[in-house]
Amino acid sequence: MIRDFPKEERPRERFIQDGPGSLSNQELLALLLRTGTKDESVLQLANRLISTFEGLRLLKDASIEEITAIKGIGEAKAIQILASVELGKRVSSLNYQDRYVIRSPEDCANYCMDEMRFLSQEHFVCLYLNTKNQVLHKQTVFIGSLNASIVHPREVYKEAFRRSAASIICLHNHPSGDPTPSREDIEVTKRLVECGKIIGIDLLDHLIIGEKKFVSLKEKGYL
Repeated sequence: MIRDFPKEERPRERFIQDGPGSLSNQELLALLLRTGTKDESVLQLANRLISTFEGLRLLKDASIEEITAIKGIGEAKAIQILASVELGKRVSSLNYQDRYVIRSPEDCANYCMDEMRFLSQEHFVCLYLNTKNQVLHKQTVFIGSLNASIVHPREVYKEAFRRSAASIICLHNHPSGDPTPSREDIEVTKRLVECGKIIGIDLLDHLIIGEKKFVSLKEKGYL
């Protein structure tokens, strides 16, 4: 039984400590099944499931009826397995070529202009990019008047780590419609640039969005 294994050798503990890549197919299935039967452990049940379908290739196309035909696996367990298989299929079919690519300040402004130029409050937005300058994620980090003590680099770069981003572009709007950078805008930018250099994630630009116009602080020489 799983409880008879040393704690550090149990699949759940190894998943937490070493990550999912350290587990075998049998162990990953055991985590999905969660429990075995009175006659066999969950690892034995998982192993029997894999053996029945001769590995994952046939399992991915199995029906609920085929899986529940295995002693010890009811409908709920079968649904969990097939739901995981379907998620895997959807992840593998994601088309990263459809991501928006930013090659210039104009590309960045076009990506956010229509959404940001009508906002009545200042919104500080970050775009997280991969090594090909494709947008992985867009997130509003802060709403309100820009202040160097409030827009903390920790909040900006925390999401970059979560997304494995290679670089960042920051934007914020001026509700007045005038995108001329303020002293605070410049101070925030310099602080973010310094922090990015330390942790190895570049701040490529900081755009200020106005009414159908924008300013790139990189083009102004502040980056």
